[in-house]
Amino acid sequence: MTETSGVRIDKWLWAARFFKTRSLAKEAIEGGHVHCEGQRLKVSREVSVGMTLRIRQGHSDKTVLVSAVSAVRGPASVAQTLYSETEDSITAREQLQVERKALNLAHPDHRPNKKERRQIVRFQRRVAE
Repeated sequence: MTETSGVRIDKWLWAARFFKTRSLAKEAIEGGHVHCEGQRLKVSREVSVGMTLRIRQGHSDKTVLVSAVSAVRGPASVAQTLYSETEDSITAREQLQVERKALNLAHPDHRPNKKERRQIVRFQRRVAE
């Protein structure tokens, strides 16, 4: 881990392993998926220790506190020391994951076959009684 005074936000996101390439990090920043204290960032913005970043990746939002600055992409164990995720962020992500899983169960990805239809009919009869 190389300590420097300031590193560009796209380089830090790449080094912290939020994005696979710097160009993906740049696209996310330009697309408004990375915020610092409620403000959209520019790619050239420098990261410093103590900054609070909100990063949207797919369906999840992560709020992280920058604890170290590095411009070098190292192993995942080192990358995890560059930031710490807030407790509120962790609970919100877990809650969203549970809700998404429940929605997927409510809408199966296929039509029921004959055996499944029979099970549904039996279940509905038991509930009606």
